[in-house]
Amino acid sequence: MDKKQYKRITVTSALPYANGGVHIGHLAGVYVPADIYVRYQRLKKREVLFIGGSDEHGVPVTQRARKEGITPQDVVDRYHKLIKESFEQFGISFDIYSRTTSKTHHKFAADWFRKLYDEGKLVEQVSKQFFDEKTGKFLTDRDVVGTCPYCGKKAYGNQCEEGCGRALEPTELIDPRSKDTGEVPVLRETKNWYLPLNDYQEWLRQWILEGHKEWRTNVYGQCKSWLDMDLQPRAMTRDLDWGIPVPVEGAEGKVLYVWFDAPIGYVSNTVELCEREPEKWGPWQKWWQDEDTRLVHFIGKDNIVFHCIIFPVMMKAHGGYIMPDNVPANEFLNLENDKISTSRNWAVWLHEYLEDMPGKQDVLRYVLTANAPETKDNNFTWRDFQDRNNNELVAIYGNFVNRALQLTKKYWDGVVPACGELQDVDRQALDEFKDVKERVESLLEQFKFRDAQFEAMNLARIGNRYITECEPWKVWKTDPTRCETILNICLQLTANLAIAFEPFLPFSSKKLREMLGIESFDWEQLGSTDLLQAGHQLGEPQLLFEKIEDDVIQRQLDKLEATKKANEAAQWAPAEVKPTVSFDDFEKLDIRVGLVTDCQRVKKSKKLLQFTIDDGTAQPRTICSGIAQYYDNPEELIGRRILFVANFEPRRMMGIESQGMILSAVDSDESLSVVTTTKDVRTGAQVG
Repeated sequence: MDKKQYKRITVTSALPYANGGVHIGHLAGVYVPADIYVRYQRLKKREVLFIGGSDEHGVPVTQRARKEGITPQDVVDRYHKLIKESFEQFGISFDIYSRTTSKTHHKFAADWFRKLYDEGKLVEQVSKQFFDEKTGKFLTDRDVVGTCPYCGKKAYGNQCEEGCGRALEPTELIDPRSKDTGEVPVLRETKNWYLPLNDYQEWLRQWILEGHKEWRTNVYGQCKSWLDMDLQPRAMTRDLDWGIPVPVEGAEGKVLYVWFDAPIGYVSNTVELCEREPEKWGPWQKWWQDEDTRLVHFIGKDNIVFHCIIFPVMMKAHGGYIMPDNVPANEFLNLENDKISTSRNWAVWLHEYLEDMPGKQDVLRYVLTANAPETKDNNFTWRDFQDRNNNELVAIYGNFVNRALQLTKKYWDGVVPACGELQDVDRQALDEFKDVKERVESLLEQFKFRDAQFEAMNLARIGNRYITECEPWKVWKTDPTRCETILNICLQLTANLAIAFEPFLPFSSKKLREMLGIESFDWEQLGSTDLLQAGHQLGEPQLLFEKIEDDVIQRQLDKLEATKKANEAAQWAPAEVKPTVSFDDFEKLDIRVGLVTDCQRVKKSKKLLQFTIDDGTAQPRTICSGIAQYYDNPEELIGRRILFVANFEPRRMMGIESQGMILSAVDSDESLSVVTTTKDVRTGAQVG
């Protein structure tokens, strides 16, 4: 490893906000490279811990909760489950994936803050902050929107996300307004506690600029840019009602700043795991406070300052913690030549991909690694996704494996033939891949995952050239013994592919091992020419990858086109008010409050949800509503008190009698929400 031989490695991956799903930008920037690195370290039989978890505090969560009319806890419960399950299905091999709303985390983070407070490491300051007089609340940076003073694009109070990407202060914005109410905020004084980053500036300069010149250029450069300026104290508390309460008298109505709270989650999640499985993991301190442990953070470039400056200062101020040895942050991944944007729904969501492309986890892993934005922003397109699958995974890797296994089955009933006398063409092929282990390892140790995967694929290229040149299907007719040697070498190459791709394509490597009739290989065997012994019975050959047809890709492009049109429509003014109706006409509608006791998709229908509603009578009411596309998990509606029209004439839909109509509203971003009550009104209550 770099500079020092460590006994163990702690690997963290950025905690995704639990206010939405995970998209391909997150995967390419953080989770796929982190998983490749961890899988490789495990194959090397090194002691490694891989930590993940949901970031469940902060403004994005409260914004979504307000938008949907539910509680922040409802939001994080839903998305933590979605994200965790998506990662599991995709093969991101966390040792623990926990959450920052856990009791363990709340106590650990509060204790950390209190220690800094008691030791005088925090500074109490009164500052002016934007205040929304309409809601009577202070606004966080993300609650303020306006125009970026540098590029003129719409920006939040903490960053210009749609334009130049600069970090901002809310007071820098041109024409600042409250994101929720549209009101022009006023400045009011408020007291918060600050971490004096300026006190640690010289230490940071020495530790990073002198001690870690091997860091990626983008990481080192961003750190240097910050350190070349005078660092200022940064508030570690916020005026919010969602988060970890500040454990100090006089701090009522304030919570820990999410960027103080979240990175501590790496440690608290470790504590949780070690308390749950002490025999396996030992004390948590060895993963965070032992100098023989290497700490590596996998993040996107927008989190560099937090992981390289703020969190290290927090650990330094606390005392006893090791510092990150490397922070291999990636740049951004664009989608179809446009910046990925969750607010515009311009993304490929992991949970949707897993539904649309079943069994193709490794295809996406391969493409995202091949296009990894390691040194600059890169681009994902569905056509490139198709091309890389069809022309690389299928035509190179899969084609070679299939030819080797099918010919062995045809000529030797799937039994590995013996290797006879070698010819020059054999020696050349064997010589080409003998150094593959050294090359792949060197690149992985340098966090060059894209190049490492390319080297793994080179094995298949070598194999295809070799089998094409040797033509065993022809040699079999004239010299079966020579054919045995050719296919033995092809099978050794195939076994090497199963090892080389294990960190990158774990599902495919497992499938290939099954076809080879081998439960597992040792990483140290990579590059060996005797992985499969003569006489070994292979498993049944199958296609390792399958071609992706144009219509499959077109459906994904159509989905993005629909999103683009929806975004354009969202720019329109609100819909015009419909023609006036008399009060008598309105009185004809019987709108009531109902409690959703069950909600599920209607079989064979892509649009319908079937609601079972307690309407205050003894008889449950069934209503069908064509809103299935807006709810990935209809069960989340169970327990809601919703409004429905009770006196609609019953109608049959997909063989089900629907007894009313659910009231719902579509927002400007084309998201839909059923209309709910703000408190527990009795079921059956009339609206009017």
